[in-house]
Formats: sequence, structure tokens, C-alpha cells
Amino acid sequence: MRRLLLVLLLLTGVARAEPVAIPGPNGITLKAEFFRPAGVGTAVAVVALHGCGGPFPARDTQWREALLAAGHPVLFPDSFGSRGLGSQCRERHRVASSNGLRRLDAIAAAQWLSAQPGIASGVVLLGWSDGASTTLAAARTAPDLPRGLFRGFVAFYPGCAVLRTRSYAPAGPLLMLHGEADDWTPFIPCRDAVTMMASPLIRQHSYPGAYHDFDAPGPVRLMHNIPSSQNADLSVHVGGNLEARADALARVQAYIKELKPGFPG
Repeated sequence: MRRLLLVLLLLTGVARAEPVAIPGPNGITLKAEFFRPAGVGTAVAVVALHGCGGPFPARDTQWREALLAAGHPVLFPDSFGSRGLGSQCRERHRVASSNGLRRLDAIAAAQWLSAQPGIASGVVLLGWSDGASTTLAAARTAPDLPRGLFRGFVAFYPGCAVLRTRSYAPAGPLLMLHGEADDWTPFIPCRDAVTMMASPLIRQHSYPGAYHDFDAPGPVRLMHNIPSSQNADLSVHVGGNLEARADALARVQAYIKELKPGFPG
């Protein structure tokens, strides 16, 4: 499967972004990049949510090409750039929080994508880090979540505070992927929250020895002055893990292929 994925990536070539403007919450115009697969894409469409640093070209490109090669249209909305914001990784109090404006951005982006010609019913919401926390927030069953908008959710190394609320219930199938060595958004609280919920809709997978951004190209490095760090000096480890990255690329695509439309969310 991994060899086939590499071949497909090579055949896809360089994808061209289609800049789009999406009506967002509170009158904001949400800037996004839309990518269509070559030929006629018949696979489910994906909304991909960036982390606290904003768009991450190295990581975004590999996922974009992998998803396009499998026939998935992909939309990358930019919650921060659309509001004139830079990286939010060192901000304790964010203007666009995962449970606030970013959640509304995700719903607006999914509604726009669902309305495009040729898009299959029910899109997949996928996010990394703060975008993954946004994915968990958007996946929560709520009165303002349009029925049938999402068919499933994928969250890479999210913060899991929202899962620890008693009323949390996912609106559709949810896949969570974590690095067990993550010292930014630690795995154990997420594991314990999922265990306590015991929801048949949630699937969780973890990678021993992997840090935050384990699916990104590039070596592990230190970032400093991160308020939510688990370390006393506010440092965090970020960077790729080759085995975890390869597994995630294959695992997520197989998971998305399983998803069917029809869930309330």
C-alpha cells in the first residue's frame, strides 16, 4: 500500500490551488485554497484544518497530494490569515479559538464545499493540533450542527479538554491519532477521556516515541515559550517520525474510505 501511495503521489504532480472566498462567522470572509483531483474525483471531499501556526506547507502538501491521488477534493481554510493573524502558538488567549470561531469556520467551510458541483454527500473534517481540537469541537453533537454535513472526523494530536465534558457525544465516526511522547498536547488525557466515554464511534491510535507533528517531514526540534507545554521550561518537541508518518498516511486513507454518509452530524 505504501509503495502504491508513493507512485500515486508522483503521478499526481504539482496541484494548483484555486483560491476561494467563503462567507464565515460574524461577517468574516474566510480565505481558503481548494484543490480538485485530476479527472473526475468521486471520493468524499475533505476539509483540512491547520494548526496553531497557520498553514504548514510541508505537511499540507504531502497530505494534499495523497488525498488528491485517491480522488478526494481538498479544501484548506485559513482561520488566522483571514483575520490578519499570524501564528497563535504562543498566545494564551486566542481570538479564533478551537471551540469558538474556528469551529464556526470549519462548519462554514464544510457547507461551502458540500455545495460545490460533484461533491459527494457528507464531507470529512480533518485537522492537526489546534485544528484537531477544532475538529473535536465541530464533531460534538449540537443543535447548530447541520444534519448530514459531515460523514466523519480525523484529529491529529488534539488537545482533548472538550472530550472531558459530560455532555460530549460525537456526531459521527471519529479517528484520533497521537504521538505517545507528545509534550505539547499529551496523549494520556486523550486516552483516558476516550476510555471513559466508551463510544463505539471513536477510534484511537497512538505511536510510541512519536512527538507532536509526527506526520510532518523534517527532524524533531525544540520550540520554546509554548504556554501549554508539559515541560517546566515551556519547551516542546515537534517533528516527524518516519514509521508513524507512513502508517498515518495509509491508515487515514483507509479509514476515510470506510466512512458512509448518513450520520446526523
